[in-house]
Amino acid sequence: MISTGVHASFDTAALQAADAAHFLHPFSDHTGFLEKGARVIVRGDGIYIWDSENKQILDGMSGLWCVNVGYGRTSITQAVAKQMDTLPFYNSFFHTSNVPAIELAATLTALAPPGFNKVFYTGSGSEANDTIVRMVRRYWHLQDQPARQTIISRVNAYHGSTIAGASLGGMAGMHAQMGTVLGGIVHIGQPDYVHAGQGMTQDQFGVHAAGWLEDKIRELGPENVAAFIGEPVQGAGGVIIPPATYWPEIQRICDKYGILLIADEVICGFGRLGAWFGSTVLGIRPDLIAFAKGVTSGYVPLGGVLVGDRVADVLIQQGGEFNHGFTYSGHPVACAAALENIRILVDEQLIERVAGATGPYLKGAFAALATHPLVGYADSLGMVAGLNLVRVKGATVHDNVPFDAKLGVGMICRGHMFDCGVVMRAVGERMIVAPPLVMTCAQIDEMAGRIRNALDLTLAEVKARGML
Repeated sequence: MISTGVHASFDTAALQAADAAHFLHPFSDHTGFLEKGARVIVRGDGIYIWDSENKQILDGMSGLWCVNVGYGRTSITQAVAKQMDTLPFYNSFFHTSNVPAIELAATLTALAPPGFNKVFYTGSGSEANDTIVRMVRRYWHLQDQPARQTIISRVNAYHGSTIAGASLGGMAGMHAQMGTVLGGIVHIGQPDYVHAGQGMTQDQFGVHAAGWLEDKIRELGPENVAAFIGEPVQGAGGVIIPPATYWPEIQRICDKYGILLIADEVICGFGRLGAWFGSTVLGIRPDLIAFAKGVTSGYVPLGGVLVGDRVADVLIQQGGEFNHGFTYSGHPVACAAALENIRILVDEQLIERVAGATGPYLKGAFAALATHPLVGYADSLGMVAGLNLVRVKGATVHDNVPFDAKLGVGMICRGHMFDCGVVMRAVGERMIVAPPLVMTCAQIDEMAGRIRNALDLTLAEVKARGML
């Protein structure tokens, strides 16, 4: 067992029993909790977390793609405490504002790509994307084109778990449980070269996959299409990094047909890809940007929409009252946390470090992991990376023989990752990481070593169970 640091005493069994009895967890099969019990996380420091048994775990997922500046940042907690003592809450309805919300809006628009001068605050990324649906449809109504209602998204995309957010997303499992998906939302394929790029180079496939958008626009009729939404890099869908040719072609198609382009930067924003926003890295000129997670490094919930001038000018000049908002829009405590988080990112040059040092180093580390007998493909961009587990490695990525999905090899591997002291998420048979931006090159080596150990244990188990 790996352990370190100050250890408080916890009754893990009692905590697990109370958890199973009373806590309905998101995206969880609660039968598993009853059988095994939840892992109870009790503290964090830097890139590490500790559970109630004092096991140290390297957090390869930054909590949930969000703890960009790492754990234990007392300056953020102090900023939060100071704001709570000064003004713990006031609403931003009815022409009312507060100092942190104003300062953060000015800061965010200064960091955003050109053409963004307005911010609408929400409490989460899901709420940000719900807001975007409302804004997009209101925009086209005010443009006297009310037929432009349909928003095009992608299969296996994740845009939240509210009704609108989940409808925008292309997760079949979520749609199956919803009963009815919100109308006016359709999906095209994702730019996954491994699964759909046979017979093409990556650059050829990027143009080909972007062409699915144009096909869908023509099928629906351009006069009926309001917008296209996409994550610069699909996160929960498995860290799907599109070919370099993909987003420029998507941009060309959106421009050609005059539809709005929405960048969901909930994961990719605030340094994850080596720039303030992933759109900058991948050649996207969006009209709307959804953000959350890394804006506060997860210390306090906060989300929002950066509204491009094209949309904002119409909403403000022609729209009258926009009948939408949340109690916690522009929450002063959350905005204070975000301001301090951004100060850390700037002063410690963490984004520049990702772009010039740790991002390329992580790419090399995952390229080395691709030599493992279980790994058929590995790639990364900035501080996200993934690798595909395969039953048989082929001469090319398209010759690999995958495992039967029913075997759950990804979840077997995920279990060994925890045992080896590293959080690595399983999306089917693709294993992914999104570590804190404060991770050093030495810590990347440490993480890669723990991942390799877990891969070895997974290989031994699948051999013992006759899965190869």
